[in-house]
Amino acid sequence: MKPVPFSDAPIRLRPFGSERLDEIKALYENAGWTAYLQNDDKLLRAFDSSLYTLGAFADGRLVGFARCVGDGEHIVYLQDLLVDIPWQRRGIGRRLMEQVLEHYHGVRMFLLCTDAGDDGANAFYRALGLTSPDSGYRFYVRP
Repeated sequence: MKPVPFSDAPIRLRPFGSERLDEIKALYENAGWTAYLQNDDKLLRAFDSSLYTLGAFADGRLVGFARCVGDGEHIVYLQDLLVDIPWQRRGIGRRLMEQVLEHYHGVRMFLLCTDAGDDGANAFYRALGLTSPDSGYRFYVRP
């Protein structure tokens, strides 16, 4: 799918769900996150089981979103933060992150992962006041 063209439409943030599956899939595809596109039923279950999904809408169209998983009290993990390519560098990702961080301001542990070599993403998260735990925590992944 092609990215949604940019317009001067105001951006509105609001929760949403899997009813927007086609738009969700287009955003993943445009970002090159193809692992999400292998199975629609799995993707529906993933969204329906998410703790919080916050969308950025322009003229009623989904142009970005943040998706969180966790228990909302002790841990929240930012699973996805996506903004469609023509809409990037307009503060939408920052607005999504700020609202998510405010929504979960009292949670004990807020986590996300990004590629260590992605300088842009790492600078973005640091600019929001997030830090990388160089000590005190160790993360493990299944090979």
